Amino acid sequence: MKRGVLKRFARLFAPRSLRYQLLSRSLLILAGLLLLIGIFQYLFMQQFVFKNKAESIQSQIMSIPREAWPNMNKEQLGPRRDPPMRLLFFSQDSSVAFVDTDGNYKLIVDPPETGTTIKLSQQEYLDAMNMKPGLNYKIVQDDNGVEQLVVLQPIVNRGKVLGLAQVNTGTAPLKDVLLLLLVTFIGLSLLALVFGLLTFIPVLKRTLVPLSKMVGTVEKIDAGNLDERLPGRQKQLEIDRLSISFNRMLERLEASFEAEKEARERMRRFIADASHELRTPLTSIHGFLEILLRGAVNQPEQLHKALTSMYSESERINKLVQDLLMLARLDRTPTSEMQEGLLDEVVHSMETQLRLLAGERKVSFELEPQSKCVFDQDKMKQVILNLFHNAVQHTNATTGHIEIGVGSYSKGVKLTVRDNGSGIPEEHIPHLFDRFYRIDTSRARKYGGAGLGLSITKTIVDLHGGTITVNSEDGRGSAFQVWIPEHQPAELVIDTNE
Repeated sequence: MKRGVLKRFARLFAPRSLRYQLLSRSLLILAGLLLLIGIFQYLFMQQFVFKNKAESIQSQIMSIPREAWPNMNKEQLGPRRDPPMRLLFFSQDSSVAFVDTDGNYKLIVDPPETGTTIKLSQQEYLDAMNMKPGLNYKIVQDDNGVEQLVVLQPIVNRGKVLGLAQVNTGTAPLKDVLLLLLVTFIGLSLLALVFGLLTFIPVLKRTLVPLSKMVGTVEKIDAGNLDERLPGRQKQLEIDRLSISFNRMLERLEASFEAEKEARERMRRFIADASHELRTPLTSIHGFLEILLRGAVNQPEQLHKALTSMYSESERINKLVQDLLMLARLDRTPTSEMQEGLLDEVVHSMETQLRLLAGERKVSFELEPQSKCVFDQDKMKQVILNLFHNAVQHTNATTGHIEIGVGSYSKGVKLTVRDNGSGIPEEHIPHLFDRFYRIDTSRARKYGGAGLGLSITKTIVDLHGGTITVNSEDGRGSAFQVWIPEHQPAELVIDTNE
């Protein structure tokens, strides 16, 4: 059990662990800050202690009558006097001297055994006498290398400078106090680091719980299970943003997999439908060839009938192959020569051809002049022919009426092909533009259709950045409406080099 706990701890706080990195870096920053604070505190306290000691000595100097300073000597302040003035005013490690206005140095209190006399230059003494009233001290080293705090205080009586009092004392006791403060600070800092470590571990663990949950959720996700989602509101801004971004990525992946699945299914259906469409005329041609091989070639009537049927079936195969090639070409590399033109003039130029295809059916045109938009003329002719041929197939040969309209509509041009044919049942409308989809199989085959015309039409319209819709009532006719924008969108600009 202990081994398992150790392994878990090692896993949580391994060098590459986020917990370990956050913990170590936070403690390192805290230690650096404490060290910086300690250095600044030591330097500040050193100045404070020295200044405080100097002020204390200055107060002691000022407590002695001013007129007494020029007349002091060692006998008056010596240690054998009772009570000794050294004990009354100055500490045991201090030495006292007086410098008159002529720069003569007179030692009043001897330095301690561990120290030596500190004597500054005459110029320094003269400068100190002429200084403005205030605290004047400096740190110097004696002949033994011992650091001393030297306080210089001018003695002024009734506006007249009598001389300069000098008191120096060792800084060792002061540094001992500073060292004690530094050791205390280091100890408290170490305790703070230990306390921070013990406190930060559970806080860090709790803070990273949402991240651990995310890891658990991500481990459950695979190609067959993309519906898992990370919680998006965990009260941590960075984690929430990561969750939202990851969920969006999962949605895109799921959509991509679904699209790929649908594409494979469409391809499977496409291959099956294409094979079925090709098999029917090939079977028919094969049957007629068998009849001819059995001797019908010598019977003119049967020979003509067989050749006519074979020719019709070969035309179906040829049209089907051409449609399949066009769809493949549009799907693979949709090239187009887009130019600004007048769609009404394109329809008008096809009027003779359309009336010929309509036979005895009535054809009427309603063309608005100057219907300008950007289109590929050859492909738009293909769209018009497909829609018109579809209307011809579903209208009566004698009473049929087909209307073709072109006009401006919503920053573009709308092409409408309307007929009074059999109409389209409502349940079939969503599937009209699917490949190989036919409402009446027998009727479509009678006219040679394979269910690709409307699919090709929609692909061409999409290539132009337009839309195609259909309105129909069963038994009352249909109306196909194609909208082409007057300006080609930037994302649809296509290379015209084949």
